[in-house]
Amino acid sequence: MHLHLFDELVYTKRRQKLSANVGDGLILLMGNEDSSMNYADNTYPFRQDSTFLYYAGIDIAGLALVLDPASGEETLFGREAGIDDIIWTGPLPSLQDLADKVGIAKTRPYAQLGEVLKKAKDTGRRIHILPPYRPENKIKLAEWLQLSIGGLQEVVSLKLIKAVIAQRECKDANEIAEMEAAVSVSVDMHLAAMQYTRPGMKEYEIAAKVEEAALAAGGRLSYPTILTINGQVLHNHFHGNQVAEGHMVLCDAGAETAMHYAGDLTRTFPVGKQFTTRQREMYQVVLDALDHAAGLLKPGIQYKEVHTQASVKLVEGLKTLGLVKGDPAEAVAAGVHTLFFQCGLGHMIGLDVHDMEDLGEQYVGYSDTLKKSTEFGWKSLRLGRELQPGFVLTVEPGIYIIPELIDRWVAENKLSNFVDYNTLAGYRDFGGIRIEDNFVITETGSRKLGKALPKTIADVEALRQ
Repeated sequence: MHLHLFDELVYTKRRQKLSANVGDGLILLMGNEDSSMNYADNTYPFRQDSTFLYYAGIDIAGLALVLDPASGEETLFGREAGIDDIIWTGPLPSLQDLADKVGIAKTRPYAQLGEVLKKAKDTGRRIHILPPYRPENKIKLAEWLQLSIGGLQEVVSLKLIKAVIAQRECKDANEIAEMEAAVSVSVDMHLAAMQYTRPGMKEYEIAAKVEEAALAAGGRLSYPTILTINGQVLHNHFHGNQVAEGHMVLCDAGAETAMHYAGDLTRTFPVGKQFTTRQREMYQVVLDALDHAAGLLKPGIQYKEVHTQASVKLVEGLKTLGLVKGDPAEAVAAGVHTLFFQCGLGHMIGLDVHDMEDLGEQYVGYSDTLKKSTEFGWKSLRLGRELQPGFVLTVEPGIYIIPELIDRWVAENKLSNFVDYNTLAGYRDFGGIRIEDNFVITETGSRKLGKALPKTIADVEALRQ
């Protein structure tokens, strides 16, 4: 077994900082178990909990970590491999060997964890837990803490959530190097799609080439691949359509490294050798919005403002095509852009493709003074708060022509002073375009991660020859 780890001091310092910031009680960080697909021994590919990886690094099922801020004691709980395990999976390191690799001094059998927590609880100590999302961990926590599964949310520790976010949100040099690698492999995935696609293929043939590039680099997918001629469907995982001349393919795909850092890129390209005139015009509108948004990235700016300015840029472009009327800034203030751009401009990315989303978007993407909107379109913006050096995020503007949404707005005569519904009727079958890159916020601005991936019209069409 080969574990992919940073230096043990990295994990030691992270845990020490977490304990200092939480300061009391016991901190429990749950690793994940194997999850069965259709019977016990046929499991989904194992994916360790990202916060457990951040503080312990060990990519093995059936572990948990307990930190005691008062004493400084750190204990790794797990199960020792027996002869049956060795027969089926080969030799495995001992629990103490695993702990030593990441600077944890003490180990105990997993079966004793419940009793440790019960004893601490009975003596009045708080057990700090994060929001559980795996059913296996919910069941165990409910039993150990003597709660209903529904009652677990009441004992989730906001102090621990905020302490974890404060550390994980700013990536260090080791993490940024991993993310550079993840994005560069993601580039290879997109190049495979853009070079391989030919009229008459099925989407799944192209998706197979995309996923092959991730596996061939020694990693895996950071999320299920979106590869579709129906780009107006935001999270479309169906791959059964046949692609034809005149179609565009929207490919949203990313790689995850062996250390589980993610890339997340999107490109839209013609099935034929060139975009049609209408596709070319709309593509340039989206690309201009991406370039404009990227130019705004710097410490101190609210990402909500970047989203707003990108939306204004989109509406400016749509106005040149005759789809929108009036002042673009006023149109965005009224919500016109949400007819065409229903989602957010981007999100944090790291050990999760939507980084730390399990901890709560209000805490990850917003702040005590900036609350997440509940309005259509705006409510889908996962990141709104001020940017800081070390943040890694996506910028992914798009235009999505959704006939059902248009019909609803027409029926309501919604914002007809801004939208030219007669002209828009000619675009009902247009589909969707998204272009996405990943950026790290620096001390003075930002830097795009990964090697180059064509996105100008000329460069995309050059790949299609």
